[in-house]
Formats: sequence, C-alpha cells, structure tokens
Amino acid sequence: MGVSINKAAYTKEVPEDRLELIDALASMGEGTIMFVGDVDSGKTTTVTFVANELVKMGYRVAVVDSDVGQKSILPPATVSIGFLESPVEHLSQVSPSAHYFIGITTPSEYMGETVVGVKRLVEIGRRNADFVLIDTTGFIRGRGFELKRLKVEAVLPDLVVFIERAGEMGELKRAVSGLTGVVSLNASSSVRKHTHDERREIRRAKWRSYFEGSRLVEVDVSDVPVTGTLMFRGRPLTVEEKELLERLQDWVVFEGWKLGDEYVVVKADSGRVRYCRGSGVRAVDLESLSNLIVGFIDGSGLCLGLGILKWPRFSEGVFEVLTPLDAETLSLASELRLGRLRVTEDGEELSLLRRCDL
Repeated sequence: MGVSINKAAYTKEVPEDRLELIDALASMGEGTIMFVGDVDSGKTTTVTFVANELVKMGYRVAVVDSDVGQKSILPPATVSIGFLESPVEHLSQVSPSAHYFIGITTPSEYMGETVVGVKRLVEIGRRNADFVLIDTTGFIRGRGFELKRLKVEAVLPDLVVFIERAGEMGELKRAVSGLTGVVSLNASSSVRKHTHDERREIRRAKWRSYFEGSRLVEVDVSDVPVTGTLMFRGRPLTVEEKELLERLQDWVVFEGWKLGDEYVVVKADSGRVRYCRGSGVRAVDLESLSNLIVGFIDGSGLCLGLGILKWPRFSEGVFEVLTPLDAETLSLASELRLGRLRVTEDGEELSLLRRCDL
C-alpha cells in the first residue's frame, strides 16, 4: 500500500469548541485567522473544517499554507495560497494561486523569508477574500517561538487560534495577546501521532506528485540571474587565480568569483583537502549543487514553481533544471533562486545544506 499524501482530512466528528469558533467568525463577517499548535495537534484538520464551514455560509475563503515541511497545498519548501471554491476533503484539493519560495523544509534558518512569504500572501488573500486562514508549522519551541511571534507581528491577524493539549502555548499566547485576539481550542484526541520517518515518507509522496511529468530545461544564467547564494556575485576569477587556488588547495576549480576580500569557489576535491575556514575562501562543493531545489521567481518576488538543479554547466553559463513548469510560465521568470534542500524527482531527500554552504 502506498503512502498517503495527506495527514489531515475533513471530519464530521466536530468538537463543540470548533462550532463555537465558527459562530464567532460568522459574527465577525471577515478577518485573518492564524492557527498555531504543536506537531500532530490537528491544525490542518481544523483549518479544513473552518474553511469548509465558511464557504458553505457563502464567504470567500483563502488558505495560506505555511507548513513548509508538511504542505497541503503543494509544493513543499514554499508558502502557498489557494482559494476555496467549494468544500474540500483535503486542502491538497485547493488549487494554488501563488507561492513564496523558502527552499527548505525546516524554517529555522529562513525565518525572515518565511515571515515575508506569509505576509505577502496574506495581503493577496485580504484583497480577494472575506476570510484568510493561515496554517502554520508545528515548530513552536526555541526559534519556533520567535517565528510564530514574528508572524503575528508582521501579519497582525484579527485572531490567533491556539490548539493545545495541556496549556503548553501559554507563554506564546501572552507574548501576542496585546497584538491580536486569542482563542484556545483543545487538541483533537483523534489525531494520530506520526513518526519522523512517516512524515518523511509523506513528504516524499508530495515531492513525487509535484515533479511527476517534469522535463529537463536549460536555463541561461546570463538571462535569468541566480540568487539566494554568494555565487555569481563580484567579478569572475581570472585564469591565474583559478590555477593558484587549485595548486594551493588541491582542488579542481569549476568557477569562482572575488567578492570584496573573499573568494567564492565552486570546486571538487582532487586529493587531500587543505582548505580551512578563515582563509578568505568560501568553497562550494559541486556535488552539493546536484539535485538542489530551486525556485523560479517572477518580477514581483513570488515563486512561479520549483525545479531540481540536475547539472550546472558553468563553462557554458547554463543550468540544467528538471521542472513541471511549461514554457509560457518559465518565460515569466526573472530569477532562479537556490534553496538548501537536495531532493530527487522520486522524492528522496538527499541532504539539507546550511545557509552558509552556498
């Protein structure tokens, strides 16, 4: 039996506090509502229920899916917005209207991008819907606490719905209660806990679904700038500089740039490694670019869709990218932004890179 692409589905077994929430929202008539809770607390199930009930009442409803690791509105590694035209069983049935590229499924190093993405898409939702519902990650502790607080400060929702089991959200509720209305719901007792491996397999199915039917395209990096990296910034290295670095570090240097006092080099090891940090050289392993998630970004900074970088042909100024996007959509791209997750078109996640690796 294959792995289901969805963890959460619409349910008819509705706790009383969810019905009370619907009544409160109906009395508001419009608003932006953020849902916050721990992993496997029932956030997405609750968002689905609330969205469906509001649609049945005749409201225009937008859902901003910012759960970058367990996305319902594909693809992963983005923040997405979709508009419900009718009730749905799964939020995966909601067609995406826009995306913001994050490039990784664990947002701790990309808090700024995540907050900006949510804010940008909420603005779209507010212009086109009566209610904007924001689904969030289960990342609520440590840096996750700050991420949720920053989202609230940036978006200023009309209401934050905390879904909790034993009052574990009390400190965060106090931190944001001066900025927004706060409601607490009990975490659903029927939600099944998912192991790390199960969550990874669910995400693999989502990657596979998104990249199904993809094709290989050539991206001319002189026409479509590469962003999200220190590569391609500064001036290109001279032949002499490349040869010197190869001799000093025992590398094969494919490309490089001088940015201020620092060298940025794409290399492969040809023997023993002599490179050490603090030498003024930032080294990018060629292998780390293979199967790297990339985003095609339009002129407004939104993401048209994703690709997988299969092979960077630096000598020709061409990146070979696997993508499901058609030629018309690709023609709208003004940037190719590098993520930090390596994944195959079959959905296997190979590695997570650090922000500083590129």
